[in-house]
Amino acid sequence: MDHMLINEGQVRIKVPFFEKVSSRAPVFYNPVMELNRDLSVLAYNQFQSEIDSDLYICDAFGGSGIRGIRYSKEVKGTQNVVINDINPQAVAMARENAAENGLDNITVCEKDANILLRRCKGKFNVVDIDPFGTPAPFIDSAAVNLPRDGLLAVTATDTSALCGTYPEPCLRKYSSKPLKTEYCHETGLRILAGFLSFAFARYQKYLTFKFTHSTEHYLRLYASVRKGAKKTDLNLKEMGYIGHCFSCLNRTIHKEMNPPAGAKCPKCGGRMRVAGPLWCGEIQNSDFISGMIQKVEQIPINQENKAIKLLELCKSEVGTPPTFYDIHAVCSKLKTSAPSLMSVLDLLKEEGYVASPTHFTPTGIKTSAPLEVVETVVKKLVAQKG
Repeated sequence: MDHMLINEGQVRIKVPFFEKVSSRAPVFYNPVMELNRDLSVLAYNQFQSEIDSDLYICDAFGGSGIRGIRYSKEVKGTQNVVINDINPQAVAMARENAAENGLDNITVCEKDANILLRRCKGKFNVVDIDPFGTPAPFIDSAAVNLPRDGLLAVTATDTSALCGTYPEPCLRKYSSKPLKTEYCHETGLRILAGFLSFAFARYQKYLTFKFTHSTEHYLRLYASVRKGAKKTDLNLKEMGYIGHCFSCLNRTIHKEMNPPAGAKCPKCGGRMRVAGPLWCGEIQNSDFISGMIQKVEQIPINQENKAIKLLELCKSEVGTPPTFYDIHAVCSKLKTSAPSLMSVLDLLKEEGYVASPTHFTPTGIKTSAPLEVVETVVKKLVAQKG
């Protein structure tokens, strides 16, 4: 097996040479996920500063070991990192890489991720699930394992299912119906958040979402764990459905577990298509993200500029309702040219609405304004320009 040396963050590791990123590689390593790992390092440092306690981290799908090795080296207060993989070649390489970096707080093991999490119940206060594909089969074991005040981090790369290209696998894996809309990646994140919430609720635990993002080909979510039956029941009231009208682009939010069957669009009378059940509550935490931004100044990462830009955009989304309007889709419907995004945001704010850009797309606007107000603002700006 041919190898090459990679420098990432504060570590140097050996990875197999493979022309294309694939699950068929002898040992999995994805260079595109460097930003994902950078953000994880920032998130775990922020989490450690909030709980002011040692971290016991489980990297359930270790591959080459790059993720867990970076946590060991770059996350303050890390007492132990368990790097796990079911592939014996990956386990051997992770052990070699840990030794080459002079790290003695790493345990490398070769187990099925579900078995590891079940057998080590309560031993980790951070569980990182970053599989090749869907995380769904491993979430229940994470829910069993994580104690109160633990942190869950989950990556999903099956965006074609979560975002509505293939709705049947989404229903099969996440018990939810997606919709292929201009904001489908946000819907996908909310479906994943809702799936996690239901899984933890079975154990009288509930999640507080700290930071979520959609980047490249994957969705990533960080959530802290809380416990208590009554608070879990209250937390589940944030579950619901998104209704979308493909005729006029109107959308509605239903925070209840009964889907709005046969609902008509209140704007044009057309048929409302429904996505869900999914999480309708907050998916970003301003204090947590602000802390991550501050950590960028303290921790050297290669993707610093990309990380700051993404974090600032995610922070701007705090307090905005689910979904967003793509300014190009709105203008296409109105058959008009598109004004600048900032001018639309400024005018919406002047009229008393919450409005922000979004990390999901550079042409998106998250706002509390209804569709008709957004359209009026666009028309007004186009008229002023013309």
